[in-house]
Amino acid sequence: MRMRPTLNWTPPEDLPPGTTDLGSVVDALSAGRVLVLSGAGISTQSGIPDYRGEGGSLSRHTPMTYQDFTSSAQARRRYWARSHLGWRTFARARPNAGHGAVAAFGRHGLLSGVITQNVDGLHQGAGSEGVVELHRSLGRVVCLACRALSPRGELARRLEEANPGFAPVAAGMNPDGDADLTHDQVGDFRVVPCTICGGVLKPDVVFFGEAVPPRRVEHCRGLVRAAASLLVLGSSLTVMSGLRFVRQAAQAGIPVLIVNRDPTRGDIHALTRIALPLSTALTAVADCLGIAVDDEAVA
Repeated sequence: MRMRPTLNWTPPEDLPPGTTDLGSVVDALSAGRVLVLSGAGISTQSGIPDYRGEGGSLSRHTPMTYQDFTSSAQARRRYWARSHLGWRTFARARPNAGHGAVAAFGRHGLLSGVITQNVDGLHQGAGSEGVVELHRSLGRVVCLACRALSPRGELARRLEEANPGFAPVAAGMNPDGDADLTHDQVGDFRVVPCTICGGVLKPDVVFFGEAVPPRRVEHCRGLVRAAASLLVLGSSLTVMSGLRFVRQAAQAGIPVLIVNRDPTRGDIHALTRIALPLSTALTAVADCLGIAVDDEAVA
């Protein structure tokens, strides 16, 4: 299944309304074996914007596609200039109370797993273990020729050396780490090659138009089959990469619970949608369960 760069989904009028009652989430976690599926909405409080929520960037930003990146040197120059600037924001981001609550639920044995559509690494930063990064991570870089992996910080250092003084003011920043820059601001930004083979470097993330590896998808499907319930956190479920697991759970009779302020494409399959900010909802659930969120692990 391939992700698309723009999916202008409009919620139908007959979607079930959201609620502020957290009882179903408390009950599900009390029963255990909850599989978490998280999206960009859980990271907004950490300073990483959402595409489709309040203040979302989808209307002004078309994410880089795999086809454009691999076929055009100019597209790669534009991407790396924008991403190099955006990485500074990503590198400073710290987990928030929502990430901390998920980690706490895991430590207390209430979760069967965590799948995230995010590429920011904040679940792991808060202490969650065994997180499945559906779209991989911006913290790594892969060579498209020799497939060698390297840390993003190392590439950032090389790009700084190749582009001294590069510090344009971006109009905004997007959930994929892509800062909004004009053509003139990108200018003659220099892209650096793989240090091993001289090949093209790409962030180790699944771009729009690129397939999530089948083995990873099947692993996630297995997690869904083993779960007692599926808890969706901060995802509009507009793209199929996450929605397919909601549909799978619903078809198998596994309860789906969604915490998202706005309607989602998965609401029709859900037992309930809690229309509250993620950190507020999850810390309230943790309080109900008598679980402390590690303040030192979050911003």
